[in-house]
Amino acid sequence: MAEKPRIILSAFGDEGANTRSAVEQMAVLAALGLKYYSPRFVDIDATGDIKHVVDLDEAAWKKMSKLQDEYGLSVTSIGSRIGKVKLRDVEDGSHNKYVDPQAYLNDEVAKTINAGKALGAKLIRGFSFYHPQTESPDAYISEAVDRLGPIVEQCAAAGMIYGLEVEANLIGQNGRLLAELARQVKSPHMVCIFDGGNLSTQNMSPVECYAEYEAMREAIGWIHIKDYRIDPSLVWTGVVDEDRLKNFVPSDIGDSGHEAILRDLAVHLPKMNAKMSQLGVKGVFLELEPHLKGGGQFGGFSGPDGMGVAVRSLCRLLDYVGIDYDLRTMKDIVEARGF
Repeated sequence: MAEKPRIILSAFGDEGANTRSAVEQMAVLAALGLKYYSPRFVDIDATGDIKHVVDLDEAAWKKMSKLQDEYGLSVTSIGSRIGKVKLRDVEDGSHNKYVDPQAYLNDEVAKTINAGKALGAKLIRGFSFYHPQTESPDAYISEAVDRLGPIVEQCAAAGMIYGLEVEANLIGQNGRLLAELARQVKSPHMVCIFDGGNLSTQNMSPVECYAEYEAMREAIGWIHIKDYRIDPSLVWTGVVDEDRLKNFVPSDIGDSGHEAILRDLAVHLPKMNAKMSQLGVKGVFLELEPHLKGGGQFGGFSGPDGMGVAVRSLCRLLDYVGIDYDLRTMKDIVEARGF
């Protein structure tokens, strides 16, 4: 009997913790059986001082690294903010900021890479910049490529891979545009991240979400699992009001078309796993970012219970489509005890 295609399960740590404390994040994910996570916002000492992981100092990164070892967790990616700034310094009615490209490389990009090195990350999640809100993103592809190129080069020099996530309101807001960005950047150190929920929040149907996945499939490095029920009261203007997003649901009941997407993924996983292995990555990650209790521009929240619902829903769906995955077993516990 042929082996099933296999993925690696992961989740954003801050999604599953009520307090965002590092200990709660890791305890929740370990209890759910996960072995990988991505850090984003964290309260390292449980004092109420929540910071983005790239804004921590070396002492805090050492504490996180020690906790990772204690809870048997490894880092999938740094959940960075890179690329969530304006491409041009123009007023467009949005609250997004502009940062000088060289200053951005020296500060935000450098800090993110340092966090990755400290925590053992090979992957960095990032974005494709905000074009002027009232204009078409197609006209800004070349400029975005010019901004992305040096970021990818800086990641490559550090032995890391930049993952470009599909998301509304950015230049790479659909699979077609993201694939074109990847084609023009033309670096093995940049891959794309599919996220169905970031498409269905744009009022795309399951069929449309699948088409966008198909358009970017050859460039995919890993996948975020988020889902959404289309809001029938929403009049689509071409821009997502992230403050009103409220219909996030588990991956087996939303409008992102995950069943069809994962069935197709099963066929292509051997090739994708081989590509990521050549880059020094364990394989293809499916990373939960469910937002079941809310989400917005820079993050989301599901709570311990919501993360549990999201993990079980995804596992049911993976079982149904015939994709294998790895959760902790008694064997892992025995090995951790050193028996």
